[in-house]
Amino acid sequence: MTTTSMKTRLLPGTDITAPNIVLGLMRIGDKTDDEIRALVRTANDHGIDFIDHADIYGGELHRSEQRWAEATQLSPAERDAVTIQTKAGIRHPGPFFDFSYQHLVRSAEASLEALQTDRIDVFLLHRPDALVEPEEVARAFDHLHETGKVRHFGVSNHTPRQIDLLKTAVRQPIVANQVQLSIAHAPSIAQGVDANVAGNEQSLTLDGGGLVDYARLNDITLQAWSPFQKGGWTGTFLGDPDSPELNAVIDRLAAKYDVPPIAVATGWITRHPAWIQVVLGTTTPERVAGAAQGSDLPLSREEWYELFRAAGYRVP
Repeated sequence: MTTTSMKTRLLPGTDITAPNIVLGLMRIGDKTDDEIRALVRTANDHGIDFIDHADIYGGELHRSEQRWAEATQLSPAERDAVTIQTKAGIRHPGPFFDFSYQHLVRSAEASLEALQTDRIDVFLLHRPDALVEPEEVARAFDHLHETGKVRHFGVSNHTPRQIDLLKTAVRQPIVANQVQLSIAHAPSIAQGVDANVAGNEQSLTLDGGGLVDYARLNDITLQAWSPFQKGGWTGTFLGDPDSPELNAVIDRLAAKYDVPPIAVATGWITRHPAWIQVVLGTTTPERVAGAAQGSDLPLSREEWYELFRAAGYRVP
């Protein structure tokens, strides 16, 4: 088996040394303590000490946060060794979005209680609120930061211009933007490869203009959610009979590097020089271990573009 190591770096705008693979805990609401502990232990064994939550994960408000805390029962030293990220802004029933001062503060405080901790390391705005008032967000961030409840702030699913709007009032650095990204769902990368071509859907800007380049220029760490999904919610591309060309390339490279296919899918993202964090959504420890092998997979430039083309993207 090819030996790979977990790549880490100091996240710009923070004092956090973070891995480029994150354990997402969206689906643990109905898992037992033993199942959650096995998942977290596997992640830790492979150098994944950064976890991702949201207030709405788990089937009811703060359920996944609560289940993680109940199952792990971290000591103070163990708490210090993990980076906890969570999100707020999606409201139910509806759904609708809410970046008001009252909701952001209330949600963060409820997350602290559910997580059984005294601080959130990274707090993200979950989905863009069409009624956002940057001054309200800034007031919430200032309160949460000054009271020590949140250390760092970011966004999820935001365009460059939406981030610029927040920056007109928010004083803290926006350190992360979590967006959907996989080999098979990569419009934010594909548009830049084939920009300004009439009649070509790939050339269309869907993210407000250069999301990846904007993140690199502004020291914002991109985080890839659904890293093994096709577009929308149509399922994973790994082993999918409707994606034969892509899987043929993945399987060949997996054999070459002696890693599972999930490591190649992970490595396609981590190979990008933007240093994108891959947010895993699986609850299967074996898949976490397999994905971890993609943290530092040495895909060549030719192999990266071969995967890109096999996913259906045009290289002019």
